[in-house]
Amino acid sequence: MKCRNTKSRSISAMLCAVLGILPSKAMESEKSKDAISPLYDFSYKSLDGSGKINFSDFKGKVVMVVNTASECGFTGQYAGLEEIYLKYKDQGFVVVGIPSNDFHGQEPGTNAEIASFCQLNYDVTFPMTEKTPDISKDPFFNWAYEVNGLGSAPKWNFQKYLFNKKGKAVTYYYSLTAPNSSKVTDKIEKLLKE
Repeated sequence: MKCRNTKSRSISAMLCAVLGILPSKAMESEKSKDAISPLYDFSYKSLDGSGKINFSDFKGKVVMVVNTASECGFTGQYAGLEEIYLKYKDQGFVVVGIPSNDFHGQEPGTNAEIASFCQLNYDVTFPMTEKTPDISKDPFFNWAYEVNGLGSAPKWNFQKYLFNKKGKAVTYYYSLTAPNSSKVTDKIEKLLKE
């Protein structure tokens, strides 16, 4: 059922809202998905303090951005993230990890401690940013929510956002979806061929 334009738009809009058939944020933001992507406007200090991670450096690449944590039940996904990064990086794929302590304090360490943990336990070589102080106020995650729509805000650690070579939001995966699952790798392979 679609809401039609009528003389009484406010009543129609109210009825649609009650029935749950208003366009989702994803539909409303379709124009922003088609515009030049602001994905490339984001930058962070690197986790190891060696410089900046500029998303503009990833133009022409398939990008996966993940909020991470070192003391989470999903922390083992670092291994899967590193696996897919190594497998596809020479084909134009990059993973960017953004540590966050927002979900039950599961990333309490300093940037140096997080970097050491990732290196010692998972040999992480993909780019990692400094820890974000508040994921709900983080510009990237707020933008990712806007372009992906309702339900796409991070619910827990290791939520993954996937972008095509033009920086357009393609999809996102909740924490339960392993980064090296066929569901994810099939999508990455398809995007790399585009």
